[in-house]
Amino acid sequence: MLSIVIPIHNEELSILPLYDRLSVVLDQVQRPYEILFVDDASNDRSFELLSNLVETDGHLKVIRLRRNFGQTAALSAGFHEAKGDIIVAMDGDLQHAPEDIPALLQKIDEGFDIASGWRKHRVDNAIMRKIPSRIANWLMAKASGVDLRDFGTTFKAYRAEVLKDVNLYGELHRFIPALASFYGARIAEVPIRSTHRVAGDSHYGIGRTFRVMFDILTIKFLLKYFTRPMHFFGVLGLLGTISGGGIMVWLAAEKLLWRQDLVTEHGPIMVAGALLLLAGLMMFSTGLIGEMMMRTYFESQDRRIYAVREILTRKQRGVPGGTR
Repeated sequence: MLSIVIPIHNEELSILPLYDRLSVVLDQVQRPYEILFVDDASNDRSFELLSNLVETDGHLKVIRLRRNFGQTAALSAGFHEAKGDIIVAMDGDLQHAPEDIPALLQKIDEGFDIASGWRKHRVDNAIMRKIPSRIANWLMAKASGVDLRDFGTTFKAYRAEVLKDVNLYGELHRFIPALASFYGARIAEVPIRSTHRVAGDSHYGIGRTFRVMFDILTIKFLLKYFTRPMHFFGVLGLLGTISGGGIMVWLAAEKLLWRQDLVTEHGPIMVAGALLLLAGLMMFSTGLIGEMMMRTYFESQDRRIYAVREILTRKQRGVPGGTR
């Protein structure tokens, strides 16, 4: 079973051409399939067109969100409703060619858990899109440890069980491969076509690049310290406590042994030492709170910090279905 998840926001001019091309491609793939359009509170005729289409095609499902929650939330809604064993996510503006879907599915059939699209020859504006995207992708690869050249594209194929281990929020949809790699997902990159937008205005601008930078820091922390936040905050707390404590001990010696006026002679240093000491204690406290929150998170939801790919057993001789 194959599920195609497409978030939509004000794409009325692209919906019908996209549906026609998708139908042709999916008929050629010869697999059971469903197409899920997620309308992220469009204010044009997008939902009207989708409502008409769903009446004529049993493969379609239309999900309409109450307000504009953003692309990550729309994808999450589609993933939750998808019934397929393989889920393909793509944009609804025809910048992703449906004809590339078989190439993504081929990598899944080869045993990979995620097939990620790679816009090898981008047609975007060099200054506004290409250069910032290249820098962001390099930073994402370094922060996550996942060797991908194009994190930004939505066009990816996933095994459904991989997505069950990934909770999406904020704008983390572009980091699904990095988040899934935490649980050992095998990832392949597939060259895809990059085409100009057929109609409408792009929803992305240069400001999105700055938001990506914050997401990179979030991912770096989640991948490295998610289950052990004390290892991050504890180091900072230790440095602050030792530095601040050392300064305060030295100033105390100056006061007690040499009777110096600390405010006059070492006022700035005294303030710096006190701030470092307090900051170090706060970092320790934050680390302890983080440790308690992680334990509450995993234990209350019965989640595990690992994911099992498969379990093999050997049948006992002469006992059908037995295991050893």
